[in-house]
Amino acid sequence: MNRAKNLVFVVLTLVLAACSPRIYGTVQLVDASMQPIPLTQESPQGTVVNMINTTTSLEKASQAVSVDAEGKYESIKDYIIPGMYKVEASRIGYMTDTQSVEVTKFGGKKVEFKLKKIPEGKRKSIEGSTSDEDKIVNPGEVNIQPPTM
Repeated sequence: MNRAKNLVFVVLTLVLAACSPRIYGTVQLVDASMQPIPLTQESPQGTVVNMINTTTSLEKASQAVSVDAEGKYESIKDYIIPGMYKVEASRIGYMTDTQSVEVTKFGGKKVEFKLKKIPEGKRKSIEGSTSDEDKIVNPGEVNIQPPTM
C-alpha cells in the first residue's frame, strides 16, 4: 500500500511540473485584408513577443522571446510566475498586437496573434535621426529611412 502511495505522489509531482506556468502560442502575418501571408512569401521568424507581468516585482516583470520560422513561441522555462500579463507581438512593417492574460500556478496560457501588414503609404518615418535606435518608436509602426547625405 505504501508503494502505491509513493507511485501516486511521483506521478502527481510529474504532472504538476509539466503544467508549470508558461505563455505560448503562434504569430501569423496577414495582409491589409486579414488574409494570411504564405510562409514562402514572408516568415514570422524574428517577430518579438514581450510578456510583461503587471502584478509582480521588477526582477521578474518581463521577458521577450523570438518567434521561430513556423510562427511559434514559448516563454523561457521557469521564468513565468502566476499573475496578470500584457503580451505584445511586434514586427517592423506590421501593426503591434497586445493581449492581456492571467497565468495561474499550474497552467499555461495560449496567446494567438495575427499581425496586420501596414500599407506602405500609412507607415510613419522619422527623418533626421543619427542612428537606427533613434528611429525606433514602435517597431510595428515605423518605416526606417536611410540617412540623407
